[in-house]
Amino acid sequence: MNYNVFFENALKDATTAYRESLESCGQKLIELSQWTCRAFDNNGKIILFGNGGSAADAQHIAAEFVNRFRLERKPLPAIALTTDTSILTAISNDYDFSQVFSKQVQALAGPDDVVLGISTSGNSPNVLKALSVARGIGAKTVGITGGNGGKMDQCSDLVICAASSDTPRIQEVSIFFGHLLCDLVERQIFGSV
Repeated sequence: MNYNVFFENALKDATTAYRESLESCGQKLIELSQWTCRAFDNNGKIILFGNGGSAADAQHIAAEFVNRFRLERKPLPAIALTTDTSILTAISNDYDFSQVFSKQVQALAGPDDVVLGISTSGNSPNVLKALSVARGIGAKTVGITGGNGGKMDQCSDLVICAASSDTPRIQEVSIFFGHLLCDLVERQIFGSV
């Protein structure tokens, strides 16, 4: 194996995915940042969730809002629905894993919130169900996904789709989108870095 060629190809694929994703979704990220700022202004919050690597991304983005991203500033209200093992296992055991996020959305979301589901395929049943419930509550619903977007457009007001069908690239672009969102929100609320 030629490791230099391997690394060069990986870098080329990642760079292309980042560039094409930003070209196709930059305006949507701006819109999402404005929705998020409006939610914070109205005492709302951002609620995030996903499975596997997407769960990690949801937690990562929530941490950036609650703690800080670039600026020393007050905490911003964000909740990752992937962190409470008692709730996750109770719902999975008593009902079904497809409801682990939707029941939490029913309990925690309001019409002033942004509810953001992350699914690499855009077809994760528990993510789609939670977004549908959030939409029924009147929250702004956002799907972050990749490939052709799956079924995200059926339950999301805004779909932000990585320009790749390769799972690792989609996951990398997802956290890139998350970091851009945090940066945009901080700049809009607190001023430039």
